[in-house]
Amino acid sequence: MDAPQTGPVADSLDRRIISALQVDGRASWHRIATALGEPERTVVRRGTRLLDSGLVRIGAMATRGRSTVVAVRCAPGQARVAATALAGRPDCVFAHVLTGAWDCVAEVQCPRDRLPGFVMDELPGLPGVVRTSTLPVLRHVRTIREWHAGLLTEEEIAALTDGAAVPATAAATAPDPDAASASASADVLPQPDDLRELTRPDRLLLHALAEDGRRTYDELARVCGVSEATARRRLGTLRRDGRVRVRAVIEPALLGLPVEAVLWVRSAPAAVASVTAALARSTHVRYASFVTGERQLLALTAFPDEGALHDFVTRSAWLRDVVSVDVSMVLGTLKRGGMLVSQ
Repeated sequence: MDAPQTGPVADSLDRRIISALQVDGRASWHRIATALGEPERTVVRRGTRLLDSGLVRIGAMATRGRSTVVAVRCAPGQARVAATALAGRPDCVFAHVLTGAWDCVAEVQCPRDRLPGFVMDELPGLPGVVRTSTLPVLRHVRTIREWHAGLLTEEEIAALTDGAAVPATAAATAPDPDAASASASADVLPQPDDLRELTRPDRLLLHALAEDGRRTYDELARVCGVSEATARRRLGTLRRDGRVRVRAVIEPALLGLPVEAVLWVRSAPAAVASVTAALARSTHVRYASFVTGERQLLALTAFPDEGALHDFVTRSAWLRDVVSVDVSMVLGTLKRGGMLVSQ
């Protein structure tokens, strides 16, 4: 029997539906119900409520270039201003305000030939900036799109994986934004090279999906001025090529993980692969990338409470291969998954 509604997220089934949407934001309610083994009527009612509430948003984002992580130290009282400026960039994927040495961190998709101008001209122009650190991402280990808090089995994930999406394991195995098997292996997701310009119909399709990632193919066809079959084919191609990513954007607190932290991990070079594998297996790691700089790994994490965070950074087995871990708590989020967050 369907559980009584006690809040925006009622129970574990709501959280599993959210996780299913994280696997494929365009999966039909029928497909989600079949994968989860739940009555379709229940899944439709609950899923529709979650989307209508705005707690779960489905959108699309074009891949604009290779990822670069930017850490910013701000003048007193200017952290929110600087983070808001970063979040307002169309090429910004996420932006968080932090405790610790850096006041905010963001990921920006920037073609490598534009990186010098971004670092030397654009970043210094941010309001309130005192110092910046620019860390090009060499490899994504996990992105927000591959994280679903361990609430689904591998079989359920496989049933939900859309053939139009970029397969997570298509990358070379060894140590994207945003993989069904990422929690069980150390598959490293390659970044695409700078991509050619989208056609006008593709841009219209992307714009429509950025507003609502669950628009029907009929709606997309009318917006783009093409047939429904063409809209379906174009979106499938764009997703397979990794040029467009459809993802669910949520607050981790909805899944019972209200404590967020950024980990800056330094490891001996020979031990990076083992540390990467351990981070990729953890359900607490929402995002992890191998970056340039003194600390090779950057991880965004989420926990049920501060005690769980403390245990993760003091008692985990992977710490044996780590030289240092700097922990920054997330004070506020301005952007997730390419979508602005209401404050």
